[in-house]
Amino acid sequence: MDALFGVVNIPNVVWIDENGIIVRPPEPGWPEGRLSMPDDMLEGWPELSSAPNAPAAPEGGAGQWDILGSGQDRAAYGDAIRDWVANGADSQYVMTPSQVIAASQPRSTGQSEGAAHFELANQLWQEGERDAAIAHFNACHRLQPDNWTYKRQAWSLLGRERVGGKYGQFVQMPVKGEEADWPFDSDFTSDVLTTDVGAYYPKTL
Repeated sequence: MDALFGVVNIPNVVWIDENGIIVRPPEPGWPEGRLSMPDDMLEGWPELSSAPNAPAAPEGGAGQWDILGSGQDRAAYGDAIRDWVANGADSQYVMTPSQVIAASQPRSTGQSEGAAHFELANQLWQEGERDAAIAHFNACHRLQPDNWTYKRQAWSLLGRERVGGKYGQFVQMPVKGEEADWPFDSDFTSDVLTTDVGAYYPKTL
């Protein structure tokens, strides 16, 4: 999805009709409106901290869940898909080819380089070349700082490595007391808190 369509966060949806034509480009989308997590997700998590070089949250800024819950309307998105299923090409949400192109995100040279670094990072991590993988992860983060896919993949690998368990991959920040060993410039919570309301899941409907 990232390589083919330029997806920079999850969940994202691409609408493709029966003829293989894209009728809506990648955008945030959900089957239902709930914003929730498993009841046992936080059980056993250690005390967490933030990356030493992470940006400071703005004073008086919105909270993490306010930012994550803003932007695209979760409750309405499923209804839009159902409208498309019912009405096909006549759905009010179907875009023309020119509208799809206009709404799509171009890929710069830097973003293309970032994609290459991301692929190298994942391959090196799988091969056990941890330090080399981290260097490539940091490179793709610098080249496309708004790509949450790149950042969360790297942070989740560290969470799985350091915390483990059923939900370790969701620990995307340093464990308290281990900040000096965190090899990335930021972390999930710090980056969310410095994101504008409505920007984490941009509204397209």
